[in-house]
Amino acid sequence: QVQFVESGGGLVQPGGSLRLSCLASGNIFSRYAMGWYRQAPGNQREFVVSITSWGSTNYADSVKGRFTISRDNAKKTVYLQMNSLKPEDTAVYYCTRGLTGATIIGGDYWGQGTQVTVSS
Repeated sequence: QVQFVESGGGLVQPGGSLRLSCLASGNIFSRYAMGWYRQAPGNQREFVVSITSWGSTNYADSVKGRFTISRDNAKKTVYLQMNSLKPEDTAVYYCTRGLTGATIIGGDYWGQGTQVTVSS
């Protein structure tokens, strides 16, 4: 069951940038932590970044300093700005909602994913 709609993926050269968007539905978006996971072929889905309901962020070491998460509660949208992209960032990126405002770990709401391909 799709809870969010991700967009913004595409093909980009190494070193380039993309901005992903995740549009949510419902009236309680601001109460929950939000974040992104990604999954490359042959891999398990891995944590990328999260943002709490109050704006505290956590990044995977692999993306720290390159990716930035933000949220616009009025628009019920979470963004992932991805800079300095590397081929190893290639994956399907999934938006998720947590069970609380503090963490996305254990969350049970997911989007359909958007493909990011980093290649020259």
